[in-house]
Amino acid sequence: MANIVSPGVYVIEKDISNYPATIDSTTVGVVGFAEKGPTNKATLITSQERLVDTFGEPVEVVGQGVLAGLEILEASNRLYFVRAVDDDAKNASATIPFGFCPAIAVSSAGVGVTKKVTFKVQVTDHTGASAFPFIKTYVANLSAGTDQFNALASVFGTDLDGLKAVAAYPYEIDANGDVAPKTVVTTGETAAGFIVGSFAGSGATLYVSASEPVLMAVDQNGGVHAASELVGFSQLTVSGGSIYTSSLKYVVESLYPGAGYNLGTKSDGSLSGNSIEVDPLGGSKFSVVLNDKGALKESFKASLLNGGLFLTDVISEGKSDFIQGSVYEEDAVIEPEKLAVFASTADGFIKGAAVSGVSGTAFVTGTPRFLKLVQGTVAMASGDNGADPNNYEEFVIGDPQEKTGIYALDDDGLNLTIGLVPGLASQNVQNALITLAETSQNFIACVSPPYLAADTPQEAIDWSNGLSDTRTAAINSSYAAIYWPWVKTFVPTLGEDKWLDPAIYGARQIAYTAGVSELWFAPAGFVRGRLTKPTQTQTILNQGDRDSMYSGGNVINPIVNFPQQGITIFGQRTAQRAPTALDRINVRMLMIYIRKVLLLSTQRFAFEPNDAILWSQIQETVNPLLDDIKRRRGITEFKVICDETVNTPLRVDRNEVWCKILIKPTKAAEAVVFELNITSQSAKISG
Repeated sequence: MANIVSPGVYVIEKDISNYPATIDSTTVGVVGFAEKGPTNKATLITSQERLVDTFGEPVEVVGQGVLAGLEILEASNRLYFVRAVDDDAKNASATIPFGFCPAIAVSSAGVGVTKKVTFKVQVTDHTGASAFPFIKTYVANLSAGTDQFNALASVFGTDLDGLKAVAAYPYEIDANGDVAPKTVVTTGETAAGFIVGSFAGSGATLYVSASEPVLMAVDQNGGVHAASELVGFSQLTVSGGSIYTSSLKYVVESLYPGAGYNLGTKSDGSLSGNSIEVDPLGGSKFSVVLNDKGALKESFKASLLNGGLFLTDVISEGKSDFIQGSVYEEDAVIEPEKLAVFASTADGFIKGAAVSGVSGTAFVTGTPRFLKLVQGTVAMASGDNGADPNNYEEFVIGDPQEKTGIYALDDDGLNLTIGLVPGLASQNVQNALITLAETSQNFIACVSPPYLAADTPQEAIDWSNGLSDTRTAAINSSYAAIYWPWVKTFVPTLGEDKWLDPAIYGARQIAYTAGVSELWFAPAGFVRGRLTKPTQTQTILNQGDRDSMYSGGNVINPIVNFPQQGITIFGQRTAQRAPTALDRINVRMLMIYIRKVLLLSTQRFAFEPNDAILWSQIQETVNPLLDDIKRRRGITEFKVICDETVNTPLRVDRNEVWCKILIKPTKAAEAVVFELNITSQSAKISG
């Protein structure tokens, strides 16, 4: 506080309104394979629709990640999905053919034009169909002394009736007699420009007639020619063409790998995947449309002109949620400049196209290429999920340094409380998940035996104790919970019944419990453990089976198909073998919650003076938190100690402040016992 040395009125504000922070009590992290979407990144999903839109529908890939997400999102409004991929994952792609638009040069050079010229234009699209049902008429002033190009461009650069049929570009004849792009046109020059059809491809044609002989054919070397040098025609027809070859391509790729981007037809006749649609716009521009399941999803305007909206810049990572575009040429790098108005390769102008005059004589074999992508729709294909059922452990576990696979969940900012890798019951994968849960102390890992590894309660018990072919080490952790047996559920998106990993429903009911009651209530029993969607359990369990799985050091939470009450999770043990309060899920979830709120609420006390005032502030923050949990039936009694008894001189000298918290967690009534005492008729009961 500043020293006050002169008279006056001072107002000093001090915020001492500390209170415990609020956090989302239950967020699930799911790791698995999918057919599309971001890879090795924890992606927030808030609805079933968003899950399918981002990662695709559940299909027969390794594991049950998307299926788990769909089930959990019925009971929770958020989860994080981490999509794993292996080295075989491939992006889907579509190759769009390049094409050139038909063009006719216009020039008054040597013609002696002294008045306005009337042009009539007819254009066909890439299929040869008429682009508009009538001949369009334009008038341009090409008189000597005028700015001839601008006069032409002002006419053909404007679409008078919305058909976007033609455009004009400047040119000049260089010292070698070749056509060259002209960037500056001054008044009085004879260079006028090109009339260019807006459709590319072999079926596209451009017919132009003029009231004066000002139309000039353009040969394959870029020179302007007619029947004789510097003599124009009054009408010409030229054709466009395609330059789609094996070496020069425009490739559109999915942002991420996966077969979900491949265009296909499902059994019900509906479309799946993506297609790319190219539509011509006015002049050099065209649109690239991404269709998802046959419906428009994104649209981009682009051009191959120098200084224009070059497609690779328009469709690039960060600008599209689905695709990225790039030019590909074998053994070469295509620069945007090579796809300019006068597109060229190392050999000069790209050859092709026929030009005919009024007499029908074919006197040139090519034109400079006014390049566009050819109109049409191409399918995305060749995407691969990168999900090898025989080689997935390394990619699901991931790299702790790169934060891939399971380690993408190692982020305090995600605020996870539950983690699972559904349908992938590999010992190494499950051990990695449980280890991460223990080291981060952020979440509980839900696991289960593989579907074919346990058909009986004894086989499930042996598996959990490390005595089976698929598991050689016992699971022993309060940060893990084991569920069994598997359950059959009808999956609407697949139109069939599927056996689902019971860990999915263990996680689901923990999330459900937090939503309908409190996180520290037991996620089991007929109130919060009943499963309404499953129709069958892998095995019918009786009381003896449940006793064996749940006692005597065994730690499996049974899923029971009761004759009248239905399929229900009837256990809430953690995988901890020692008999302490932490051998129950409700207590472990309570401790995860308290730890997170304490960390979030007391970080501001770091670097404050370590004295009795700080100790009092800490107690004033923690006591309301625990009192609130007590009132919400999470604990029965607590005490917070932060004074000189725990903050000894040695701890203060080490710049440490300690706070000791004693908690009696509320236990769940798992066994409800009624003692019936039968007495004789002479016994006195009342009174």
